[in-house]
Amino acid sequence: MATRKKITGRFGSAAAGMLTAARQRRLDRVRLHERQLRLEESAIRREALRHQQRMHWELLNRAIDDPSLAEVIDTYDKSIPAARRRQFLYANAWYTHLYHCYRTGLLDREELYRILREFFQSPIFREYWDASEHMRASLNEASEEARLGRMVDGLVQDLDDADTDEWWVVGTPPTD
Repeated sequence: MATRKKITGRFGSAAAGMLTAARQRRLDRVRLHERQLRLEESAIRREALRHQQRMHWELLNRAIDDPSLAEVIDTYDKSIPAARRRQFLYANAWYTHLYHCYRTGLLDREELYRILREFFQSPIFREYWDASEHMRASLNEASEEARLGRMVDGLVQDLDDADTDEWWVVGTPPTD
């Protein structure tokens, strides 16, 4: 009888081990499937962002090329000359491009900051930023775009307050 219990115990233990291994394999398959779904969702989101960026550029390009189309989206002060407002549309295209590079992970916040620090050496880009303040004011304060806008406002303030001509060292780039 003792021998029979030992045999059954051994088989029972082996069966329990096989059951545990089977459960683990099933759990691993579920985790793998969930990971694949997340990766697919991420790829779909990146593709949608790429498409949105292409559309944004195409629409802005039409507005830049045709002043009558620019009037549709031009919310800048009408006392600003038309040629300057077209430059603002182009500056907006660049800013939006950089913003999407950040959103898709091609740039981190520090890289975005460093690139924008260089862009703000252009008086036209600075003027664009000032002229578009009302657009940023309409953003949801908690949105990523609004947070980045505040980061850029801080950068511009740092550049304005700097007592050096070495603009590339002005400000403290954020770290992610």
